[in-house]
This record gives sequence, structure tokens and C-alpha cells, in this order.
Amino acid sequence: MRFTQYDLGFQETGSVVEVALSGTEANVQLLESTALTNYKARRSYQYVGGHYRQSPVRLSVPHAGVWYVIVDLGRYVGTVRSAVRVISPLTMP
Repeated sequence: MRFTQYDLGFQETGSVVEVALSGTEANVQLLESTALTNYKARRSYQYVGGHYRQSPVRLSVPHAGVWYVIVDLGRYVGTVRSAVRVISPLTMP
């Protein structure tokens, strides 16, 4: 299983995670550490996100905590590059 992992550290409720994708469509998932462990072990887990064909992808952090982003191709073939930035709720207009 190949994937790209981003450690976002502690994020406040309402922060927006923006993921820029280049290349093939991809799965983008925002998850907490327990879910990340389950993802890597191929067990059931909960996340925010899904399969995206257009970029950028914007996901809202549902509650304060330590968060991660995973980008993978799932069963699809191709190549995807990604970049992540977090927009703090304090800097949003």
C-alpha cells in the first residue's frame, strides 16, 4: 500500500486543510492518530474526505486535536503529487 502522509500537528476546530493534487485523481483523508493506525493495519476507521477528481480539496477539521492527511490512489493506477496547507480559523475572513 503506497500513500503520502502529512502530519498536521494540533489543529483547532474549524481549521481548513487544503490539499493540492497534481496528476491522477486520488483519495484524500483527514484522520486522527487512532484512525491512522487502523488505516495502516487495514482495519476499519473513520475519516473526513473521500475520492477527489479536482483540486484543490478543502476539508474542515471537525474538532481540536492532532490530525493527519493521507493521499493515496486506492485501486486506481497513475501518479499523484500533493501539497498540503492549513488555513487557521483565526486568519479566515
